[in-house]
Amino acid sequence: DWPMVAKIREEGLQRSRLAETLSYMTDVLGARLTLSDGMTRAQAWAMSEMEGMGLTNVGLEPFMDYGVSWDNEYVSLHLLEPDYQPMVGYPLTHTPGTDGRKTLDVVIADVQTIQDLDRYRGRLAGVAVLSTPPAEIDMARIREGVPQRTAEELRALEEEVLPAAPRGSPTPRNPDLLRAEDRLEFYRTEGVAVVLECSSGWIGAVRGFARPGTRADRWGREESLAGPPIVAVTPEHYNRMYRVLEREIPVTVEVDVRNRIGEERGEASNVLGEIVGSDLADEVVMMGAHFDTWHASPNASDNTSGVAVVLEAARILKALGVTPRRTIRVALWAGEEQGLHGSREYVLKHFGNPNEPGIGAKPDYEKFSVYFNQDYGPGLYRGVWLQGNEHVRKTFEAWMEPFHDFGMTTLSPRSVGSTDHIPFDNVGLPGFQFLQDRAGGTGGHTNLDFFDTLPLDDLTKNAVIMASFVYHAAMSEDRIPRKNRGR
Repeated sequence: DWPMVAKIREEGLQRSRLAETLSYMTDVLGARLTLSDGMTRAQAWAMSEMEGMGLTNVGLEPFMDYGVSWDNEYVSLHLLEPDYQPMVGYPLTHTPGTDGRKTLDVVIADVQTIQDLDRYRGRLAGVAVLSTPPAEIDMARIREGVPQRTAEELRALEEEVLPAAPRGSPTPRNPDLLRAEDRLEFYRTEGVAVVLECSSGWIGAVRGFARPGTRADRWGREESLAGPPIVAVTPEHYNRMYRVLEREIPVTVEVDVRNRIGEERGEASNVLGEIVGSDLADEVVMMGAHFDTWHASPNASDNTSGVAVVLEAARILKALGVTPRRTIRVALWAGEEQGLHGSREYVLKHFGNPNEPGIGAKPDYEKFSVYFNQDYGPGLYRGVWLQGNEHVRKTFEAWMEPFHDFGMTTLSPRSVGSTDHIPFDNVGLPGFQFLQDRAGGTGGHTNLDFFDTLPLDDLTKNAVIMASFVYHAAMSEDRIPRKNRGR
């Protein structure tokens, strides 16, 4: 529908609200760890935005017990001896605070094997430990930056027609190696005051996620309070302490961490809203992005940018007064960062799984058309990963044609994972992630993921493409065909 594409382009390129939406989410709402107070506030805002643009059936849909809430209120980290320096660090989620400001001696305690336990036993009470080896800095990233996808690379992705070889059997685990949970329990029983770690290879970047064991205890309160506090530190600050200690020169730090841990377990929820369809209203086309983030920054690229694209695509369609044949459903997922929980539970609840006899396909399974997702950073859409579904190739080629001037030209047969189209794909439903350009200057999963480095023009174009794909899927005569079944 070229006339409608022209309208979508005009509305989305000339009257875009994307930058305003994205700035509010990053600058005002900030981080959105699933079930945190920050997430609760942000979900209320998102529902208000959806209702304001005219979406219907807007609301929260709980999907699972997600343990207790966790919010970081304050963190301060300083090197005191042998030289003063403010340091950058953030606590891991579902860990306790320090119960006030602590001045601590630092020791290396890189406990990796069962044999290491006796070496450190009785030596760690009341100290801060460096618990990981020195971080390796990614110098190539500093020298070369982040290159955009070349024409040759895109052509290679198109020509990658054979599926990837199956993975071999995993290497047997060395029984002498300690699990992360075992190391943490050792530090706790030895009376360690604070655990310091570094898993980042980028200067200035903190990469810190969740306390080891959260998946097993389901983000429990007692386990979160048991301690000790864990703080992830930037590599340049962590490595400096490590090198000083290797010279057998004492290191002293000052640490103050305040975390708020919920009293009761609660349910995590997805945010949903619709543009209700007409003659095929019982059939569904979906677009979405994960709304949850990690906690050390506003997470502008991962995945606030994707949320902004989805909301802007919905705004464009509502501004044009579109009455789709199929219902268009917008989903802002929670629990993605911890394992695609929100999207997976949604798919099982609403559509089922014909591959699992105990679950089976639910009635809405046959009424589902397609799901489109954005997650892999803020880069420009260059095409679509087909997930091995050759039945959609001709359709998607036609839908991409109006956006060749954006650089949207590539269909790769490859299946990609680790985001919210996967639960749809796993049960045989069409779910797709856009093939995106690389974007330099962004710091996904770190403390450096801010609005200032986002390619706003590219995201504006992405919203236009998303709106057009969703529109055509909602208006087409047939549902999107499914792989292996040809329908």
